[in-house]
Amino acid sequence: MSIETATRRPVVRSGIASFFLPGLGQFLLGERYRGGGILLGFVVMLGTTVWYGKPLWYAAPILIWLWNIWDAISLANGRARSILLPLLFGLAAAYGIGWQVVEIDFSKANMDRALAILRPMTRPDFVQPRREVNQMWVPVQVPCSSQPPAARREDAGRAAMVIPDCGGVGETLIVNVTGMWADAETNVFWQNPIGNPLMLGEGEITMLTLTTDENGSLTTTIRVPSTALVAAPDPTLPQFHRVYFEQYRPTGGYELSFIGNEVLKGALATVSMALMATGLAMLFAIPLSFLAARNLMSGNPVTYAVYVAVRTLLNILRSIESLIIAIIFVVIVGLGPFAGMLALALHSVAALGKLYSEVIEGIDPGPIEAIRATGANWLQVVRYAVIPQIIPPFTAFTIYRWDINVRSATVIGLVGGGGIGFLLIELIRVNNMRGVSAVFIAIAFIVIVLDYVSAKLRERLV
Repeated sequence: MSIETATRRPVVRSGIASFFLPGLGQFLLGERYRGGGILLGFVVMLGTTVWYGKPLWYAAPILIWLWNIWDAISLANGRARSILLPLLFGLAAAYGIGWQVVEIDFSKANMDRALAILRPMTRPDFVQPRREVNQMWVPVQVPCSSQPPAARREDAGRAAMVIPDCGGVGETLIVNVTGMWADAETNVFWQNPIGNPLMLGEGEITMLTLTTDENGSLTTTIRVPSTALVAAPDPTLPQFHRVYFEQYRPTGGYELSFIGNEVLKGALATVSMALMATGLAMLFAIPLSFLAARNLMSGNPVTYAVYVAVRTLLNILRSIESLIIAIIFVVIVGLGPFAGMLALALHSVAALGKLYSEVIEGIDPGPIEAIRATGANWLQVVRYAVIPQIIPPFTAFTIYRWDINVRSATVIGLVGGGGIGFLLIELIRVNNMRGVSAVFIAIAFIVIVLDYVSAKLRERLV
């Protein structure tokens, strides 16, 4: 047998092997990781194109298959081909399929609709001319219980009532108020149990504004808003809502508008949620992090089993998005910032526990070995060899997590977790784009300030 024939045989075998199974020729030539990667890439690309079902994109797996045969033959000759070419094939197909799946179509853009949204956003609703307020409210139960209390209230010479005393979503109620300013415009709106206002005007997107008579009285009919029970833990559970009557008189100067005041309260609630959640999470994450550190828990089978259990628990909790956790807590404790804070805290326990444990695993083992050599127990090793090394990075990670929680708190509000996010979704629902603009500015300001403060604090810890 000639040398040329002997040399040609592995080339042919590797090419034939990769012809029948992508990556097999590379595997037989000893390039196991390369062969496995080629097979995996080919299977993923083929599965994607089969799932999408457009014949055009079958070109990608075919080209990868042909390149795989070429690579196997070249590898047998002692020269591996660059994987850049099949990577480009795969990316081109993935991008093309993604473009079509997302249904990108710029012709659908409507500039009139865009301008209708953007124009009011150039005038954020923060301040308004200073004015005197005359306000009255009356409680009303939704939905009705077996014995609803009377929907009547008196205060400072004013009286308000609702007939009947309760109602369900969409039902008509008669509301009456006396003792208000005479011949004055009066805003009538609904407030849900957690304090968020709902409009009662046309389509529930405009303010219902009426005028009192010469005696300061007003009577009208309203419907229980369709969103009165949205995100309620149990829509069948009777809760107390309010119907508000508000009048204003200009007094000169400027003050925070109603929306501006709500934005400030929402921003304060959001920052407080993040701060409380981070502090609570830190208390639980610190002890768990020591149990989740491999270098501290691998001394014997019992501690190693604890390590595996704690690490698994942290991974499970961390894999569930805080938004989903918030929905669960809204059902358990009801709407409001408390549910949002608990969701952020639970997710932060897992996130901080993992970060803290990785810090512990990365510390200098020298002091640990030295303390162990003296016969110290586990607690003494942690006290004298571990804690002095972890305080600065622990503090930095805690500040960073607080920064993250502020951003997350704005999103959690969208599912009833309180804070500025809840206000944002309500303003979007009623198409109050001036209010939406004010919320955007407030969120941006909070994030910028906290980012600056946390960066300065981390610099001092370095």
